[in-house]
Amino acid sequence: MTCTNLPPRTGQQFSISHGDYHAVVTELGATLRKLTYQGEDIIVSPGPDDMVTCCHGQLLIPFPNRIENGEYTFEGKTYTLPIDEHERHNAIHGYGKRAFWKLVSLKEDAVTLSWRAPNMEGYPFDIVVTATYSLADDGLHLNISAYNNGDADAPWALAIHPWLANGFNGYGDEIDAHNAKCSLTVPGRTHVTVNENLIPTGTEPVDGTKYDLRKDTLLTEQPFDDAWTDLEHAEDGTVTAVFTRPDGKKVRVGGDETVTSFQVCTGTGFPAIKHPAGVAVEPQTAYANAFNTGKDLIVIKPGETSSTALFIGMLD
Repeated sequence: MTCTNLPPRTGQQFSISHGDYHAVVTELGATLRKLTYQGEDIIVSPGPDDMVTCCHGQLLIPFPNRIENGEYTFEGKTYTLPIDEHERHNAIHGYGKRAFWKLVSLKEDAVTLSWRAPNMEGYPFDIVVTATYSLADDGLHLNISAYNNGDADAPWALAIHPWLANGFNGYGDEIDAHNAKCSLTVPGRTHVTVNENLIPTGTEPVDGTKYDLRKDTLLTEQPFDDAWTDLEHAEDGTVTAVFTRPDGKKVRVGGDETVTSFQVCTGTGFPAIKHPAGVAVEPQTAYANAFNTGKDLIVIKPGETSSTALFIGMLD
């Protein structure tokens, strides 16, 4: 039997526009699938039916990055999550990206979607998440709120995972050379050290290392799949990383005072079919394994809400 008139495999495609900016957010995962400025990609944009191989534009909730062995202890109770990074035996990047979200509202320049966490053995907390994407003169704004509808404290952390387009349409290993022509500023004083499974083992000052990106730095010392913390926030509480392409175009990525770290990944060594033509720059409220370490972990009390504001846009 042949089915016709099916929606894209990432669900409905919600398009919003304002001035020179255009964005597409998908029903699956409330994912930022596309973001353009004057018709040119700011982020690497898969098609509406494509498999999202490297978390392109996805929201990483209720935890970003990895949980060691898929197990954590919170307030005296141990929880077990499915292992979905088998080669390193970790749980990775949460569960919001796997679900179809409910449309709350759609306007010309904004879309709001919501998701209620299902009652999972590894994360039984009754969290209701609302994500609002809006476009303005300075780019994309994303506000994420998580309301604890349950009767117990809930652990919470988040990130967004955009791959910033490097301006080339490269494939496979040639992308590393293209990324090396790009530069990045990350206002982090501290680099997170990890073991062979990319689980944090500690931190170190960035001074005198390849991880000192506090000034605009060419990405010639790849690979990077690392977190920076101890961030330098502006007076208004925001924190910003800046990605500069060889054509001189600059993209700003960041968020409010709840952002405590950035993860940066160049995709070096990825299989060619999975290697995005750009660099992932991810603002996070906590880095890997926070459900175990408690580092920067947000605890949402019953009846309370945690909110985070993020942004992506061109820098004049």
